[in-house]
Amino acid sequence: MKNILIVGGGFAGLWAALGAAQQINEHGENIRITVVSKDLYLNVRPRLYEKNPEALRIPLANTLGQLNVRLIEGEVKSVDTSKQAAKITLKDSRTMNCHYDRLILATGSKLKNLPVPGLAEHGWNIDTYDAANLLDQHLETIMRNPKTTGHNTFVIIGAGFTGIELVTEMRDRIMAHSDALTAKNAEIILIENADQIGPDLGSNVRPVVESALRESNIEVKLGTRVETVTLDSVALSNGEVIKTKTVITTAGLTANNIEETLAVKYDEQGRIITNKNLRIQGIPEIFAAGDVAHAYVDDEHVALMSCQHAMEMGKYAGFNATRDLLGLPLVPYQQPVYLTCLDLGQSGALFTSGWDRQIQKSGDEAKALKQQINTQWIYPPTGSQEQILATIKFPLNETQDSLKTENV
Repeated sequence: MKNILIVGGGFAGLWAALGAAQQINEHGENIRITVVSKDLYLNVRPRLYEKNPEALRIPLANTLGQLNVRLIEGEVKSVDTSKQAAKITLKDSRTMNCHYDRLILATGSKLKNLPVPGLAEHGWNIDTYDAANLLDQHLETIMRNPKTTGHNTFVIIGAGFTGIELVTEMRDRIMAHSDALTAKNAEIILIENADQIGPDLGSNVRPVVESALRESNIEVKLGTRVETVTLDSVALSNGEVIKTKTVITTAGLTANNIEETLAVKYDEQGRIITNKNLRIQGIPEIFAAGDVAHAYVDDEHVALMSCQHAMEMGKYAGFNATRDLLGLPLVPYQQPVYLTCLDLGQSGALFTSGWDRQIQKSGDEAKALKQQINTQWIYPPTGSQEQILATIKFPLNETQDSLKTENV
């Protein structure tokens, strides 16, 4: 039996399995799909800025089990391309080798390690399910100790997409462990090295974001760096020292490659260069999808490290890896519709279309759409095998097309 091995159980890996399963079912072939994941859950990473993060994961088996996909809890440490085998370290530290006929790398991304003394020891983040829950536990602890210096001052590093969503949600996260008055009186500070809020979001979005930050009573410090972090303070490049027990970083992502780097081309974010079919250049048996892949969505733009692009790339990678095994023509990955929905806390949300981010909805109307995206559209299909496979249809980017026609 031939085997498609998918490394990574995030959005790209899960949807790669779905894309592969759809083709196997359609062509009646006996091909096994194996997914290797660090844990047995899909962690809903795009929502980890929200309060109560412990609920933001779902068992992968809810979907993959219905498709007879083999799920292995572990990590791929290395790949022997000459033998087409991956070395897997299992959860109990045992190792195993897994042969593949086609391999899909979907290992995602991770937060960059900022070279700030003390940040690794005393800082927090929401990059992973575990990290978001550790932050939540920390918030609960400091709310129980109101006499501690800096207990109600919160510093967020990075005014990009994640930083904006977190900082505008922060009072709700605080209130979940205290009360409305404590949350209202909290000092929340957003620090950005650039001279503008959302340096990558563009001029169309910025005035709306700045207004939301003012409404949320967020203190913003632009053109400022964090120099050092201690257990109860943070020192800034302007010489200011802020007493705080909570410093949260959201600044930047890098590809989460397997430990033993493959002899392939990488971009500046560590992403693997793929061709238009998501095949890795020079190793025809391997495909890549999601945050670990450098792939063009159209003739001009490279996919972002986002759930929006990871899900679609995963479908194409699974689809093409299977068709390649079957000797069928591959389908070039394309995702021409680009949409953004940015949560702005109590100020609602902001929905834009296009790479220049033209505003289509804002406020409560956009907030309702954001909640629909967060609680429905990014979740994988469940039900019977037939019901799940029915969701995988061409055009593969039909979700984006639907959004474009129905909501813009």
